[in-house]
Amino acid sequence: MPLTLILTQGVLPEGAEQQAIARLTDAMLKWHGLSGNSVMTPNVTAHVNILPENSTFSGGKPFAGAWVEWKTPSFAFSTREIQTGFFKDATDIIHELSGGKQPRDNIYVNVVHTVDGAWNLDGKAMTNEQLGEAIARG
Repeated sequence: MPLTLILTQGVLPEGAEQQAIARLTDAMLKWHGLSGNSVMTPNVTAHVNILPENSTFSGGKPFAGAWVEWKTPSFAFSTREIQTGFFKDATDIIHELSGGKQPRDNIYVNVVHTVDGAWNLDGKAMTNEQLGEAIARG
């Protein structure tokens, strides 16, 4: 499940990105009851994009933002409890790692769901059912 963390330069202290990815990954696995799952854990991947100041905008005006975006199968983040719990945790993680400087209302979290059957593990396109079976074995 790819995680994209997008930050305006300076939102997090240099070097804190790895800690942010580790904590966001742990929170996602925790909220889905998958902490330590041998199939899911290595398939939670991430990348960080740090954008220069004056290249991120709100209302058409430059600002400093943080975006946490997941791409997942449709069964992930499917309950309101998971959504609200993870989104709060993610916001808290970024806010804390910023030293409390990044305003919570400038931290955004969203989830993009893939089409059933369009998920790849080990080079094989899997349906939600196949993916669920693989995860259950892990």
